[in-house]
Amino acid sequence: MPIPITLTSLIPDEETTQSLWNSIEHITASNIFSAVLSVVISLVLIKILTRVLERALGRSKLDPPLQTLLRTVLKGALWSVAAIIVLGCLGIEVTSLVAVLSVVGLAFSLALQNFLSNVAGGMQLLASHPFAVGDFVDAGGCSGTVAEIGMFYTKLTTPDNKLVQLPNSTIVSANITNFSAQPTRRVELTVSASYDAPTEQVLALLSRMAADHPLVLVDPAPVVHVDSYGDSAVGYVLRAWCANTDYWTVYYDLMDGFKPAFDNAGIEMTYPHVNVHMVER
Repeated sequence: MPIPITLTSLIPDEETTQSLWNSIEHITASNIFSAVLSVVISLVLIKILTRVLERALGRSKLDPPLQTLLRTVLKGALWSVAAIIVLGCLGIEVTSLVAVLSVVGLAFSLALQNFLSNVAGGMQLLASHPFAVGDFVDAGGCSGTVAEIGMFYTKLTTPDNKLVQLPNSTIVSANITNFSAQPTRRVELTVSASYDAPTEQVLALLSRMAADHPLVLVDPAPVVHVDSYGDSAVGYVLRAWCANTDYWTVYYDLMDGFKPAFDNAGIEMTYPHVNVHMVER
């Protein structure tokens, strides 16, 4: 059961606020000297750790957006730790300050819930690599070519040249189909022919159409089979493999060729109909 959060629960209590102000009022010269020394040491350590991170990222294969996010997160964490150390040297009650900052951080996280979920989705996409720029995918209920993978949104270009921006949280919470991930793809087409047409003739014709197409692969070899027996026609299926980039060319070439090939072979491509036989009595 979710815990209800109200505006009053986000306001620091009076005791915490008073403790913080009392710590600030009792800052001494010795505290200031310690704080300055801590600042110098912190700057040196942050610079060293930042260089180590840059070298590690330079050798890694992480995407640039993810590298940028890691830099930002690490620098923010280092500066936050340095700030807490310096405030501790000043004699300020760090516990009270952390409590106040935690409440403020909670308020911001609630206000930016959708923003943070998109960032988390972007990190997941960049880390898992379900697709890359240039891939044709079906994601978040939209199909298109990936134009850009950002930290908040992923941009797809649809086949009719529309640019769609999808929130990353929507993409990672749904199924993703990548049509470009494999080098080859199978074309599957169905066609019907009359019951009067010899099955061997139709199968041979479909096999010859696939074999004669220059973009259809020999291995795996095309296959043709009877797919169904309908009320008015026999259904046949043709499965042929081609390079991924040639899919639509092969698909439409074979589709365009069915009718002329069947007509030349004298094979009837039937449509749903009912034969009525009149019997005299």
